[in-house]
Amino acid sequence: MSDTPEIHCCFEPTTSTWQYVVADPETRAAIIIDPVLDFDATTSTISTRSADSLIALVDNHQYTVQMLLETHAHADHLTAAKYLQQQFLMRGQPQAKICAGKGISAVQQTFATKYGVDASELDAAFDKLFDDGEEISIGNLRGKVLHLPGHTPDNVGYQIGENIFTGDSIFNPDVGSARCDFPGGSARELYRSMRRLLSLPPHYRLYTGHDYPPESRKEQAFFTVAQQNEGNKHVKAGVPEEDFVKWRTERDASLSEPRLIHHALQINIRAGGLPQASPHGYRFLHIPLKLPEAIW
Repeated sequence: MSDTPEIHCCFEPTTSTWQYVVADPETRAAIIIDPVLDFDATTSTISTRSADSLIALVDNHQYTVQMLLETHAHADHLTAAKYLQQQFLMRGQPQAKICAGKGISAVQQTFATKYGVDASELDAAFDKLFDDGEEISIGNLRGKVLHLPGHTPDNVGYQIGENIFTGDSIFNPDVGSARCDFPGGSARELYRSMRRLLSLPPHYRLYTGHDYPPESRKEQAFFTVAQQNEGNKHVKAGVPEEDFVKWRTERDASLSEPRLIHHALQINIRAGGLPQASPHGYRFLHIPLKLPEAIW
């Protein structure tokens, strides 16, 4: 079997998200990792510009999309997985499976309770949930699922040949690492997930879920394991676990919540599906109020 994919790296600048189309050059089978659904919070408007650009790429290269892979339930953007699944079906492609790691089930339960999402909307949201180490195939390509918790308990990476699509388990060397203060997050687990990645062969490429580049460079999709071990400012070789955990925990305590967290999580635990319509035809998201409870 081949293990050298065609990789298309598509940067969505509003949320600084990397979306990936990974394909087998022989069979033209493909996967899409972490697609973005555009959302304007000021008008509560969903649009599909980013997702439609992925469709155009797939069409131009005559790919058949087998799977739509989520690395985790994102808190900073809405996933376009469900929309893409429907669009590819309309184009006559076989149904692409929407997949995530098995940890997504606990995340769904946590946020379904918080936002009042009925379990019936979640039971079949994802078509396939992966175990750690489970093998996947894209045409003649072989791959493996890596459970990489810490940022969130459900975060997984997807290894295709010598390429790992890491989600938010590691960022580029001059960005470092992701926050760990979401429910089920753990700075200690994140450190161990990052070290798991950095124990891979030095020439392997680590493709990140986001990039927040300094002015000195443009956004970049990957650095090698060797580059990360040499230069990751939070967890390069030689950084003790306790030092990282102390710094990450203190840093996270000072951060405000992501701008789209409430919108994103309610869509993403549904795999990109929309809330059920009300009797009047409207669809609603629940946004918690912050107020001084004592005066109410």
